[in-house]
Amino acid sequence: MTAYTICVFTENTIGILNKITTIFTRRRINIDSLTVSETERKGISRFTIVIHHESREAVEKLVRQIRKVIEVLAVFGYLNEDIAYNEIAMFKIPTPIGAKPLDIETINKVHKAWVVYWHLTYVIIQKTGTEEEIFEFFDYIKPHGILEFVRSGRVAVSKSPQTLVDYLPEAEWEYYQ
Repeated sequence: MTAYTICVFTENTIGILNKITTIFTRRRINIDSLTVSETERKGISRFTIVIHHESREAVEKLVRQIRKVIEVLAVFGYLNEDIAYNEIAMFKIPTPIGAKPLDIETINKVHKAWVVYWHLTYVIIQKTGTEEEIFEFFDYIKPHGILEFVRSGRVAVSKSPQTLVDYLPEAEWEYYQ
């Protein structure tokens, strides 16, 4: 199955998340990752949705259906090569006295992960990267034990020179100060 990233720009209104996810549910398409945040424009939210599907036509039909939602301002569907993207993960790793110490140099230099909190009995490590890079680090750190693991949804930006500004009238939206 092919991974698709769907970026949806909407007015920031109550209930819009439900309207969008209902379209996926009706088509029996599972959402693998969902990230929502406000954009650089006040009042406009960006949904970054990752799905896996075998039919490009079905994904295009899904995008056309999302466009019909009144609060939706723009929708774009991308393949991985069309976007720059990352995720963030946090690992809580035990550091008991007498255990094999963590190799912080390898964690930093090889895996590009960083200790963000150090406690006497555990550390919290942050790793950003693709899903594959995060799980490569997961496999590396697993022998030390993982007390907690959490991974964000994908954040992505199109490699296209076009931006949200190209789809919205400049005078209608304020930038954040």
